[in-house]
Amino acid sequence: MAIIKPNNNTISAITALPAGVGGKVLQVVYNITSTETTSTSSTWLDVLSLNITPSSTSNKVLALASGGGCIKSSGDTQFEMRITRDGSQVGETKGLNTGDTSNLFVTSTTINELDEPSSSSALTYKIQIRNRDSVGNCTICQNGADTSITLMEVAGWL
Repeated sequence: MAIIKPNNNTISAITALPAGVGGKVLQVVYNITSTETTSTSSTWLDVLSLNITPSSTSNKVLALASGGGCIKSSGDTQFEMRITRDGSQVGETKGLNTGDTSNLFVTSTTINELDEPSSSSALTYKIQIRNRDSVGNCTICQNGADTSITLMEVAGWL
């Protein structure tokens, strides 16, 4: 079988996809923690961060976050989690709540967002949590459960 050489180049010399082609995963970075973090207020609290530097401003970043937590409360409150990029919200979960005055409610949550940062500079993505109603405690990584973030640079398409 013959090897086809696009534009008389070796395969290793090809550094970009033709116009209109995209979706190829160019890099993947990952971080995980099992450090228990508790929020008692409606202020966003950092749980985990991760950096990525896209190779082109036309590329996108697929951000995947997963975490398990619990709400310990004598009243109704809501556990919320979000992903930010350099301080700007990329995606969030809302309304994971007890719905009553139970003492313990266990939850797990995921966020999957395709971000378009239009940047080729280093970017910092963070997982943050908060206790929306500031009632009781909202905890992530309860009893050593894992929370993780995965970032995938995806080649842009025109």
